[in-house]
Amino acid sequence: MSNINERLDNLKKLIQDRDFLEGNGLSNEVNIRMFCYDPKEEMIVRHFTDQVTTDQSLDCHLIECNLYEIFLSICDDKRITKSIPKQEEKKGKDFLLEQLHGIASESAFINKIQYDNHQIGDVLMITGIGDAFPFMRVHNLLEAMQPHFSDVPILVMYPGIFDGNYLKLFNKLPSNPYYRAFNEVCGGDKK
Repeated sequence: MSNINERLDNLKKLIQDRDFLEGNGLSNEVNIRMFCYDPKEEMIVRHFTDQVTTDQSLDCHLIECNLYEIFLSICDDKRITKSIPKQEEKKGKDFLLEQLHGIASESAFINKIQYDNHQIGDVLMITGIGDAFPFMRVHNLLEAMQPHFSDVPILVMYPGIFDGNYLKLFNKLPSNPYYRAFNEVCGGDKK
């Protein structure tokens, strides 16, 4: 595997490429690309994300959707954020997780991510996947997003492994099936 900085430089070039933006060469599949990286490289990837999302010279419109920030926003909207720790202590983590899945559902996330007037050149970049786990699992969210973002490329910054069939968060957790994405972005591992 090439080093992470090289891969991120290549990613920056790729997201500006016309074929990437238009989803050319995907055989009519959805334009979802996985950028897998070793979880140990999280801080390097976050620095890159901070830099690239503010880069005015890009030939694309990068829209970052941090899943953890969206989760907190959903909780704030429901006015439950402050009560979550007490609920976990009182009722247990399994109960709390079940309740939060009902509130922070895939549709609630999509409502926060959705925007009007998708444009050619938009790139939706999903970040914060590790931070949002276990409240939102990216394979479920991507499945639910497909009808809403079929005209926009989705780039998933994934701290783990995607082998073309299964996602393995943090390179450790049990694999989740997902096959609608492409893992060729900048030589991501296929372990």
